[in-house]
Amino acid sequence: MVKTNACRKLDSLKIPYTLHEYEWDENQLDVRTVAEKVHLLVSQLYKTLVLKGDKTGVIVACIPGDRELNLKSLAIQSGNKKVEMVPVKDIQNLTGYIRGGVSPLGMKKKYPFFLDSSVTKKELVSISAGRRGLQIFISGADLVKASEANLVDITST
Repeated sequence: MVKTNACRKLDSLKIPYTLHEYEWDENQLDVRTVAEKVHLLVSQLYKTLVLKGDKTGVIVACIPGDRELNLKSLAIQSGNKKVEMVPVKDIQNLTGYIRGGVSPLGMKKKYPFFLDSSVTKKELVSISAGRRGLQIFISGADLVKASEANLVDITST
C-alpha cells in the first residue's frame, strides 16, 4: 500500500494506526458513503475542512461526520470575525491534497488546526490518509497528539 505524507508523519512520531482502502466514486465522496465502506459509524469519521479567516487567512478544521461545522464558533475560536470555506479549486494548491482526500496530517504547509473536542472521547476515529479511497484509523488521543490540534467545540447537530 502506498504511504502518504499523513502516514509518514505518523510513522515519524511512532504513532500506531492502520490503513483501510475502499472503492471510491467521484460522486460519492460524502462521509456517510465512506463510513459505510470502511465499516465505521459516521460519528467516527472525521472530515477535514479548509477555510479562510478574515484575519488569520487559511485555517483547517476537523469535525465528526455526523455534525455540522459552526462557522461562528470557529471564527471566535480562531481569532477571526468570520470564516468561510475556501473554493474547492484552491484546496490542492493550499494543502497538497484533493477534495475527498484532504488529511489533517502532512499538509504541504502548517496551518492553524482546530479539532472538535469530541475526538478525545473516541477510542477509534478515521481520517483521510491523504488520497481518495484510503482512510487512517487512529485513536482520538493519538490524532490530537499527531496534529498538535487546538481542541475546540466547533460543531452543531
